[in-house]
Amino acid sequence: MIENPNEVVTKALVRSVRVPGLDKPVALITLDNGFDHKKPNSFGPAGLKSLDDAITAATAADPAFIAITGKPYIFCVGADITGMPLLSSREQAVELGELGHRVFARLKDSTIPTFAFVNGAALGGGLEVALHCHYRTVSSGAAALGLPEVAIGLIPGWGGSQLLPNLIGIAGAAQVILQNPLTQKVLRPKQAKEMGVADALFEAADFLEDSLAWAAGVVKGEVTVERPEIDRDMWDGVLWFAKNQLDEKLHGAVPSANKALELLALAKEASFADGTAAETEALADLIMGDEARASLYAFDLVQRRAKRPVGVPDKSLARKVTKVGIVGAGLMASQLALLFLRRLQVPVVLTDLDQERVDKGVAYVTGEIDKLVGKRRLDEGTAAKLRGLISGSVDKSVFADADFVIEAVFENLELKKKIWAEFETIVKPEAILATNTSSLSITEMAADLAHPERVVGFHFFNPVAVLPLLEIIKGEKTDDATLATAFAVGKELKKSSVLVKDAPAFVVNRVLTRFTSEVFKAVDAGTPLDVVNEAFDPMGLPMRPIALLQLVGPAVAYHVGETLHRAFPDRYVDSPNLKRIVEAGLPLLVDDEINTEVVKVLEVGDTVLTGDEVRARALAALAEEIRIMLDEGVVAEAQDIDLCMILGAGYPFHLGGITPYLDRSGIAEQVTGKRFLPSGLANVRRA
Repeated sequence: MIENPNEVVTKALVRSVRVPGLDKPVALITLDNGFDHKKPNSFGPAGLKSLDDAITAATAADPAFIAITGKPYIFCVGADITGMPLLSSREQAVELGELGHRVFARLKDSTIPTFAFVNGAALGGGLEVALHCHYRTVSSGAAALGLPEVAIGLIPGWGGSQLLPNLIGIAGAAQVILQNPLTQKVLRPKQAKEMGVADALFEAADFLEDSLAWAAGVVKGEVTVERPEIDRDMWDGVLWFAKNQLDEKLHGAVPSANKALELLALAKEASFADGTAAETEALADLIMGDEARASLYAFDLVQRRAKRPVGVPDKSLARKVTKVGIVGAGLMASQLALLFLRRLQVPVVLTDLDQERVDKGVAYVTGEIDKLVGKRRLDEGTAAKLRGLISGSVDKSVFADADFVIEAVFENLELKKKIWAEFETIVKPEAILATNTSSLSITEMAADLAHPERVVGFHFFNPVAVLPLLEIIKGEKTDDATLATAFAVGKELKKSSVLVKDAPAFVVNRVLTRFTSEVFKAVDAGTPLDVVNEAFDPMGLPMRPIALLQLVGPAVAYHVGETLHRAFPDRYVDSPNLKRIVEAGLPLLVDDEINTEVVKVLEVGDTVLTGDEVRARALAALAEEIRIMLDEGVVAEAQDIDLCMILGAGYPFHLGGITPYLDRSGIAEQVTGKRFLPSGLANVRRA
């Protein structure tokens, strides 16, 4: 049997349970890896063997029924992906697929009724083992259910692609297997019940007892489970629509999505044996492919490195934050106020130039709190508390007892220096002064202060409530206590924080601006906007360049570009056409097409590049810039740049961020003479 020396084994523990009304006891299998919910159950080779042994023992006892459940809060979150990079051959990948299929099929083929009591999170192989059971209940407290494999370059490889569409229909299955993973969504318990993934929904408090009683009713014939007839006439039409959507969004760049489509099509008529055999072959192909290896690398960054940022001072140095001050009351400042209020639940006070602006900012926050109550994402008691903690004033002295002050005003260095000079005389000596600047120097901002050591960059990404990245920037004189406090606050805000050196535009904006700079070099030379816009389709980026520019805002992009052009005039262009676009104030896209009115304002040369040439030049520029950033020590390692691009710019897992793609395409070596990642780290090879 294949082995994973790093596997945290999830044991399948069998016990006999007496249920009122049944003549024979019930065999209850509990999945438990011996840790709390912070280390979820998963299936590696040893875990699958334990489940296999448990099914054997349960069957031998001849129970009234067999049920499988999980430890508190967790059912099972799928395959143990830590072992996948260790697979060195396709044969091993096939063996892993076949092992899961063989063990799970015992539940499906059992002559004794089988039940899954989904008490907590059930993802990937965890949901698949539940689908193999004859019946399923789900707890209202289960955090998430889904088949997210496509998002990490794989497919549901243990029966999910064949069982789910034949249980809930092709439309629902396509949503769970394709749409949800690619939009980072999961099913909630109520939705799972409504779609037919689960047969019954019970409250968390008495979930196991209620599930056992319900299952007893099914076995005795007192409870009838009705499932809708599957409409096979619409099968092909749903998949045709799904393929068109995928082609439009991903342009064929994500093999796992295409494989999933093929398997869903097969599920319409194929036998279960043939369908699962195809699953195994598809899974093996993908596990050994570049995109899956890059996806697993990206997944590890998000799940591990993001939670343990590199270079952070000892957390014992962090100061307690009991009050937050926010300079400004505009939209960004108001979003920050709401975030600090919800996560820290301490007094938050806004200031601005006049009472009207202050009132508008406070009203925004209370309005958003009301919306959260209306959506049942916040109870009225907590909402009332939060409303009592938010306030605003034009009197800056309200910051006198604040422990953490953050400014979110216009990107102008002199303005920010003036603000800090004024507030330094008001706040207490140990208060942290944080700036949400997207590109300006923290060191210069603090240069004239009496205590520059307490100034730190705290760069959020818009929308603040959605994007998880927080770039924490250390100025030349920022001390360890300030940094430790900044990271502690970032953790309380539930953000993934990365330590960044004080360098122009930091990480995400520097990389994206170099990208935009190369795009507009091509435009200025004479390449049509639609050509540069479609040039990166083969990479499967989340947005085309012009759509990204429209989202960021041409004026913001131009401003950051100016900052970087001043810092690095040899690499960042001051594009006259980007300036014309800003001055025109026209939307770049109309109905997702290039606005012809924008094209008219451009003044271009006669050098027309192909899409391949645009892409090659832009990627070479990114390789050059990332190498320079690493040599400058902007971040500790290339992994931090990938993490920033994934969490702050939405770069897809199948690219691994950016550096694995530059490595495997050979661009990194061509441009810089070496790879970014140590051999084997992302397990990608040169194409």
